[in-house]
Amino acid sequence: MKAFGFLSFGHHAVPGQNGPSAAQVLKDHLAIAREADAIGVNNASFRVHHFAPQAASPMPLLGAIAGSTKHIEVGTGVIDMRYENPLHLAEEAAALDLLADGRVALGVSRGSPEPAQKGWEAFGYEGSDNGADLARSHFEQFLQAIDGHGMAVADDLDKQYPRMYHPGTALPVFPHSSELRKNIFWGSGTHSSARQAARDGVNLMSSTLVSEADGRTLGEVQAEQIEEFRAEWARAGHAWTPRVSISRSIFPLLTDADRALFGPTATSSDQIGSLGEGRQVTFGRSYAAAPDELIDQLREDPAIAAADTLLLTIPNQLGVETNVRILRNFAEHVAPALGWQPNTAGPVTGYPMNPAN
Repeated sequence: MKAFGFLSFGHHAVPGQNGPSAAQVLKDHLAIAREADAIGVNNASFRVHHFAPQAASPMPLLGAIAGSTKHIEVGTGVIDMRYENPLHLAEEAAALDLLADGRVALGVSRGSPEPAQKGWEAFGYEGSDNGADLARSHFEQFLQAIDGHGMAVADDLDKQYPRMYHPGTALPVFPHSSELRKNIFWGSGTHSSARQAARDGVNLMSSTLVSEADGRTLGEVQAEQIEEFRAEWARAGHAWTPRVSISRSIFPLLTDADRALFGPTATSSDQIGSLGEGRQVTFGRSYAAAPDELIDQLREDPAIAAADTLLLTIPNQLGVETNVRILRNFAEHVAPALGWQPNTAGPVTGYPMNPAN
C-alpha cells in the first residue's frame, strides 16, 4: 500500500498581524488530523522551526493527536538536531511511540537555515560554526539512547535514591520503546546524506527541494537518491525494510472555489533557487489541476513511484475546512489511482507501490 499524509509548516501570526494565532493553528492542526484520520489518511506531520512564527516543540501536539485518533501516524519533517538535547528527545520520542502504539514517523535532520545567527547557541549548544557537526553528534547520541545503550553510570550506593544499581552500572534513559528506531527518518537533501541514513539504519525523508541543481527534475534527483539509499541499505545488511517519504505541493481542482484559490499556484516545472549559505537547490513544482490531469502528472514523477509515503504540504493558515477539503479531494479522486487505500490498520510498512498500477 502506498501511504499519503500531510505536512504543515505551522505558520501563524504574531501580535499586530492578521492571521490565525499560534493557539488557533495548534487547535486547527489537531482538528485537521482528526478529520484526516476519519478519511483514512495515513500520516500527520509538522515542520519544526525556531525563532520564527511557525511550528516548534512538536511533542505536545503529536501526543494530543495520537491520543485522539485511531489509525493516523504522527510525525515531523524535520526536528532540527542542532537545537536538541539528544537524551531528552530520546525520552520524549520513546514515550510518544509507546503512547501512540507505534504510530510515529519522526523526521530529524541538520535542519534548514534559520533566522537566528547560530541560534543553537541560545539553546545552550556551542562550539560549532555551521551546526552540521553538532547535529551529527546529537543524532548519534540520540540513536544510542533510543537503542537502550548506557548513557550515564550509577553513583555510589550512599548517593543513590532510591538505591537501584550497583555503582558504575551503565544506565539507559527511560522509557524505552524497542521498535522506535524503525520509526525514525533522516531528512535528506543530498545523495551523500541519503547513503549515510542507510548506513545509520534509519528511514529516508526527502522534502520539496534537494541540494542538487543540475537541470534534472526534483523527482529524477530524488529517485536517484532513493535508489542509492536502498542500495546502501542492502550493503549494510540491516534486518528490516526501510521506508521512504517524500513531499509535494498538490491541489486537486474540483470546484470553482478550488480553481480560484489554488489554480494560480500551479507551476509547470521545478525551479532553481537558493536557501542561503551559497547553495543552489532545486525546488519542486506546485501541482494544481483537475484529478485526471493531476493523476497523469504525478505518474510521471519517478520519486513518487519509488517512495512508499507521499506527504502533501498544506496551507495551514487557510483553516480546517479548506485543508480537510484538499485531503478529502486527494483521497477520493487522486490517491486511489496511485495505489493508495485508506489507512485502517495502524502503522505503515515500507513497501513501495508503482503508481502506474
